Amino acid sequence: MSEGRVRRVNGPVLEVEGLDAGMLELVQVGPGMLPGEVIALDGGVATVQVYAYTGGLSPGDVVLATGHPLQAQLGPGLLGGVFDGMLRPLAAAEEFLRTDARARTLDPNRRWQFSPLRAVGDEVEAGAVLGEAPEMETINLRVLVPHGLAGTVEWIAAAGDYTVAEPIARISGSEVALAHEWPVRRPRPVRERLRADVPLLTGQRALDLFFPIARGSSAAVPGGFGTGKTVLLQQIAKWCDADVIVYVGCGERGNEMADVVQELSRLEDPRTGRLLRDRCVLIANTSNMPVLAREASIYTGATVAEFYRDMGYDTVLIADSTSRWAGALREVASRTGELPAEEGYPAGLASALAAFYERAGRVRTVAGAEASVTILGAVSPPGGDMTEPVSAHTRRVVRCVWSLDPDLAYARHYPAVSWHDSTSRDAELIAEWHVAAGEPAWAERRAEALRLLADADHLESVAQLVGASSLPDRERVVLLTGRLLREAVLQQSSLSANDAYCAPGKQRALLELVLALHERSLELVAAGVPAARIEQADLSAAVRARDGTPPDGAGEVAATTRQLLDELAALR
Repeated sequence: MSEGRVRRVNGPVLEVEGLDAGMLELVQVGPGMLPGEVIALDGGVATVQVYAYTGGLSPGDVVLATGHPLQAQLGPGLLGGVFDGMLRPLAAAEEFLRTDARARTLDPNRRWQFSPLRAVGDEVEAGAVLGEAPEMETINLRVLVPHGLAGTVEWIAAAGDYTVAEPIARISGSEVALAHEWPVRRPRPVRERLRADVPLLTGQRALDLFFPIARGSSAAVPGGFGTGKTVLLQQIAKWCDADVIVYVGCGERGNEMADVVQELSRLEDPRTGRLLRDRCVLIANTSNMPVLAREASIYTGATVAEFYRDMGYDTVLIADSTSRWAGALREVASRTGELPAEEGYPAGLASALAAFYERAGRVRTVAGAEASVTILGAVSPPGGDMTEPVSAHTRRVVRCVWSLDPDLAYARHYPAVSWHDSTSRDAELIAEWHVAAGEPAWAERRAEALRLLADADHLESVAQLVGASSLPDRERVVLLTGRLLREAVLQQSSLSANDAYCAPGKQRALLELVLALHERSLELVAAGVPAARIEQADLSAAVRARDGTPPDGAGEVAATTRQLLDELAALR
């Protein structure tokens, strides 16, 4: 390995002389073998960012080039694990304190049951399935032919138990093991990108009904402090219909990540009946960890998500938050003397954000399976300023924006998703999917509900000036409908067993309930019934239907609809 010497230490950034290394090459620094990465080359001086605490390093310390970029070890043993930003396990305190660049992700001594699916003499291409190694009862790890390798299977291991390093096949002279390594900054190849037109169901009505996201799409959750970004993303991690969840706590407080781990470890997966953590990979790069490892953590998460995508699984990558990741970019740029752009961020911030979200997609894998990676990123603008660079650039590149409103959050309206500032560019494609699924009125109901919410908000401002009783009867009905939409449909309790998750049938039934009440109320007004009588009617059953029926209680909600319509009809 090439060897250099530290010339200058500037926090986590080093200047190294005499190092024969390339850009983004992984290096080992000092007697502690601290992991680092080459980020600039200027003549004979290399600038290295170190992914560990650099206390104790001094000029003259040895720096060794490894000959390869920062890589993630991928194989059985990731699911259910907690790792740092470089995918090193964080199962115990002593492992948390380790900084050795040679630390391995996967247990080298654990044995995994391998079942071959190919035979000697088979011709295989890159991405073909060689066999399976059950990682969890619900997820089979499919051992694939590595990218760049194809040919004849010369030997394949018999069914049995093997470690991640033991060869299980030989293809055209090259041995294949259960685990392999992949550069985290390089997207894994696919055969083709497919149209993202299948919805990712989150179980959250404000998203699925009004601002839906497709599998393989991308979304940002911008919001100020205390608006509920982390809670919303955790709810999606718990209830969305993805096969694998990769949760990256990027710069989060340690107690928040501990809560995530604890809750996922005790929550039952409604799809499998097992613990939800069994299909999650948690990457915890908390605020007390080295800041530059935060910069690598989201690439590590994307690589893990693509690893399971290549097996044919639908994966969701949650990055909380990209603002703290961008802060790490700003710190590196300032220490390397890069010319600052907006608010001190590097000029390449927009392209870096775009490159990250571009790793989302619904694809046909090299092996021919359909799978997806969906990326959800939280944005924490300082002071809630949605015009700051990270928020502004993110809005340009993502497909969906779930903007959180501080007024809703402080009014204890959860989730505080603003129907004014949120958008979904996937809604049109998902409407086509609903038509094909036998629900042609989905887009019409969504558009009507959004129109009523906008009209109700406008009338609320007028009513505050002149009084609601001064408004025409039809407008008073719109005000009533807007309140029912907010309380019976948009609002959702994350602490309720009935309401934390809402199945698509119940979502549709609740929206139809409110819209049906609106239509009946307009009919009554047209027939001469005063709006005051409709406002005095007891419609609280519509709100109780949200929390008083089970998650799949569409039938119970429909019964409530019939009951309330009959009660309104009696007002004639």
